[in-house]
Amino acid sequence: MYKNDTVRIGLGRDTHRLVAGRPLILGGVHLPFDKGEAGHSDGDVLCHAIIDALLGAAALGDIGGLFPDSDISYKDASSIELLRTAWRMIQQKTPYSIINIDCVITLEKPAILPYKQVIRQNLAGVLEIPVDAVYLKGKTAEGLGAVGRGEAVEAWAAALLGSMEDKK
Repeated sequence: MYKNDTVRIGLGRDTHRLVAGRPLILGGVHLPFDKGEAGHSDGDVLCHAIIDALLGAAALGDIGGLFPDSDISYKDASSIELLRTAWRMIQQKTPYSIINIDCVITLEKPAILPYKQVIRQNLAGVLEIPVDAVYLKGKTAEGLGAVGRGEAVEAWAAALLGSMEDKK
């Protein structure tokens, strides 16, 4: 059993407009599609949501504070590399390890199912955790709102961190 302060949960969410001329990247994986995320970096909403979930669980801020869009060095940056950097910082500053990550991507097209396993493997590799510690669900918005009209993509992520230091 863990002490109360040795298991922490964080929640992250991100939304980006979909525009022509940009690649669609989710979890560091390029999905063939005629639109991609508009953003300062590569716009990978899944990595952005996971970064916020991890930073929140570790009580170390948020993605905007760590990688501000006012900093030109993050222009078109790889979000999977930003995720790697954020996780390494958390490891250096805290005693926590990842117990699991659970994610939801809401996108009308393309379907996530054909890419689900490779995205999970990519995220697990970057975070140095087993693939079964990362889960991903793809949803549609049933034609409702900007996501439902195919104008945007949204991702939510929950991260559960734990410290074995105080395990009884």
